[in-house]
Amino acid sequence: MIRLGVRLTVNGGREAVARLIVTAAAVALGVGLLLVTVAGINAVHAQDVRTAWLNTSDHNLRPSVNEATSDPLWGLASLDDYRHSIIERVDVAATGPRSPAPPGISGLPRSGQFYASPALTRLLRSTPAADLGDRYPGRQVGTIGPSALASPNSLVIIIGHTAAELSQTPGAREVRSIETAPQGGPGDRHPGRIELILAVVAGALLLPVLIFIAAATRLAAARREQRFAAMRLLGATPRQVSVIAAVEASVAAVGGVIGGFGLFFLLRSPLAAVPFTGQPFFPGDLSLHLSDILIIAIGVPIAAALAARLALRRVQISPLGVTRHVTPAAPHAWRAIPLLAGVAELAFFVGRRPATTSGQIRAYGAGFVLAMAGLVIAGPWLTMLVSRVMARRTGRPAVLIAGRRLSDNPRAAFRAVSGLIVALFISTASAGVITTIVAYHSASTGGVAGRDILSEYFGGQDAGLGLQHPGQADVSDTLVSQLASIQGVQAVTVVRADPLTAEGPNFGPPTGFVSCAQLARMPALGRCAPGAAVASIPLEFGSGGVVAHPSGDASVRPAAAMSADRLKALPVHALYVGTNGSRAAIEHARTTLEIAFPYAGSPSTIGEISPGNSQLLAGWQQLADVAIIASLIIAASSLAVSVASGLVERKRPFSLLRLTGAPIGVLRRVVALEAAAPLVAVAVLSGGTGLLAAHLFLRSQLSESLQPPGAHYYLIVVAGIVAALGIIASTLPLLERITGPEVARNE
Repeated sequence: MIRLGVRLTVNGGREAVARLIVTAAAVALGVGLLLVTVAGINAVHAQDVRTAWLNTSDHNLRPSVNEATSDPLWGLASLDDYRHSIIERVDVAATGPRSPAPPGISGLPRSGQFYASPALTRLLRSTPAADLGDRYPGRQVGTIGPSALASPNSLVIIIGHTAAELSQTPGAREVRSIETAPQGGPGDRHPGRIELILAVVAGALLLPVLIFIAAATRLAAARREQRFAAMRLLGATPRQVSVIAAVEASVAAVGGVIGGFGLFFLLRSPLAAVPFTGQPFFPGDLSLHLSDILIIAIGVPIAAALAARLALRRVQISPLGVTRHVTPAAPHAWRAIPLLAGVAELAFFVGRRPATTSGQIRAYGAGFVLAMAGLVIAGPWLTMLVSRVMARRTGRPAVLIAGRRLSDNPRAAFRAVSGLIVALFISTASAGVITTIVAYHSASTGGVAGRDILSEYFGGQDAGLGLQHPGQADVSDTLVSQLASIQGVQAVTVVRADPLTAEGPNFGPPTGFVSCAQLARMPALGRCAPGAAVASIPLEFGSGGVVAHPSGDASVRPAAAMSADRLKALPVHALYVGTNGSRAAIEHARTTLEIAFPYAGSPSTIGEISPGNSQLLAGWQQLADVAIIASLIIAASSLAVSVASGLVERKRPFSLLRLTGAPIGVLRRVVALEAAAPLVAVAVLSGGTGLLAAHLFLRSQLSESLQPPGAHYYLIVVAGIVAALGIIASTLPLLERITGPEVARNE
């Protein structure tokens, strides 16, 4: 029977060959996207392993050396910024010959030496020293190797010091080993989040791919049902028919799997250059494990064979069931249970977030996948409800016929749009999560004025080797004059701390004081009352910064009962440098500040998000875009295959309707309504479920509430639905050509 199945597959005429090619091509596209997703997870893990050393602490999960026999190493990690690019800076000082060294370098740099990554080396050579190079003391003695870098574009520098010098630096820590356990993201200060989101994205893409492959293997299923039913009437057993069907589906699936692997290796190098996590990959990062290859290479043909077997259930029961076109049983309300279970599973973990990254992946991944599967399972039931309303509330022939046909077989009608519904769920959930993260973690932009003002806040947060926290600082008149002399710098404003409120909310709202003479030259920060010499200025909780007004005309700052001489005696809390907006002026001023305060963190403009959040948000946005684009590609392909397959399967019933006098325009409206009605109905449910799932995920993982998506989300939704309707409309001209009188003959 296997040989017969192969012969029927490849020698069944032009229709069989065309069906085989289309099915194989569809499976190849689905397998290719699935392989890219799996390889992407492996690539992120490879980045995690190589950059684990950036999360070194005094309590490493997986020490690089025996801490009992090693000499201590003083270290301090911080983030620098150059033209919106993140530079990872690590200051180190050995205390003995056995002090551990980070990966990628031959040995620890001595005082006055540093190692730089290849990308940073090129940047240092091509950039004026006043803009960047002067920030880093000493001379370069080597290049950091790939084993310590997240990507070819990583900007990393390791600077050597003496132990006596670095041990006196606030924030520096003493460690005895280097961390080698991956934390969930390149230099991630929020362990596990990028890996978690990518795992959820991978799970989200898995279901559309399976739907697509199933739709492809069911191409022209009705035609094959009739052929297999004829075999049953001639004496073929159900087992023999199943073998032939499985062989036919497996041949196309095997060809598709081979094509999918070819597509993956063809796109591997170009995709490695795409910054899915905010940084491109090394070409070797997009790799597949042996288990990945075996699961996909064996699992897809098996899934195709199972789909073919399920498509022949009516033939298995009785060959006459096909010829008589028995109406399938109506779907029941129990189909909504998996959808409700997925939402309930996500709601359960609000306030009960798992402690480990793997536990979070299992919890949230299972909830999202269950919700998506629930949408697919509940779709036919909802389609039936909509179709019955259509049939009862209209007297128009096209609407009546479409409603009755949808009611008779809602599963087949929903199957055509199921891929797009899942894509809409992914798009909605991704947009909701990203919009909320940006809303909660972005700093106030301050408009155009804020983008031109460089700010240095003398405070930080401990992380890894320790972002230092020096508190208040002293700013000399010489430094202010040096900043003011830079070409493009227009004003320098020093905000000094109120000792009674500098400690934050425990002692009252944080307040600073500023000279009205300096404030007059920087109106974006506010203006003084007439006659005032010193003004009181509120500081932002958690950042200590002053928010610039977008229009450059901020509110009047209240006068402070303080003389100019007393103001100078207070410690400096923040320093603002107003520029003309040129990158040269901003970077030169940034370098000057970093030389004066080498361990206070990288200054940034008021309009910039902090370097850490900028990189993190860029990674999340890239992942969301990948999920949206990939899911829409899969959905559009699935819809095209399903609609075309449906027209081919129903060409004889449509031909009979034309013979009875139905105009071709009515038939076109029937086809359009059959696809559009379940699409619109379930799209509303899918969008609402996506926003709800995003809200529950945000409440559980980040303790944040969903913020409404912006215009970007609505454009994606409208574009997806319009594209779907366009695909449906593009198939309508085929209706007239395949529904001629010759098709209506008895067979």
